[in-house]
Amino acid sequence: MAKLKAPLMSLGASGKLADTLVFFPWKGINVVREYVVPSNPKTALQVTQRGYMTAAVAAIHTAQAHATKPLSETDQVAYSALASAKGKVMTWFNQITKLWCDVKVAAKIPAVYRWVNFSDPTPASFDMSLQFDEEGAGVMAAGKFWFGTSKTNLIHSEAGDVDAGNMVSLADKDLSAFLTAGTKYFCQFRPDTGDDCEGADSGIYNFVAV
Repeated sequence: MAKLKAPLMSLGASGKLADTLVFFPWKGINVVREYVVPSNPKTALQVTQRGYMTAAVAAIHTAQAHATKPLSETDQVAYSALASAKGKVMTWFNQITKLWCDVKVAAKIPAVYRWVNFSDPTPASFDMSLQFDEEGAGVMAAGKFWFGTSKTNLIHSEAGDVDAGNMVSLADKDLSAFLTAGTKYFCQFRPDTGDDCEGADSGIYNFVAV
């Protein structure tokens, strides 16, 4: 990219010249570069991957538009926490999209989680629920909620109750073996190994036990 003074004998120039050169301003400087047509070969693998991304974006928008229990700011923060725990610098939206594509590549069924509710975070009678939308319906069969005092150290688990195609929950569970009142915890739902939705994990939520 070359810097120019009085490009094309003028005070400024922009646009292409005979499909050979492109003139444009850059950070207040007049510059020129070779005219290049971006490559877009549209191989079968590229088309497939773009299809995954299109489906992921549509699923996110559907979750955001849910009439009563939409994907909320709390869910967005949870997906951002998941990206951070993986050592990635990306938005919550990109984390969902990446996870969706990864699950599809693994020939599993992806899901988007929304509307977490810690209705009773008491260690001895713990209640929580998490809505989800699968690609398809009624596929997920089993999974666990994982708990820990940091988002990178989720070491305790409890099997969740799966309402196929709708919600995962814990109802009146005694988690006092690893939860203590007054302590902040992090929590993530993960479908079990071998489940059709394996790898379609939720974001990482946080709560304070009471």
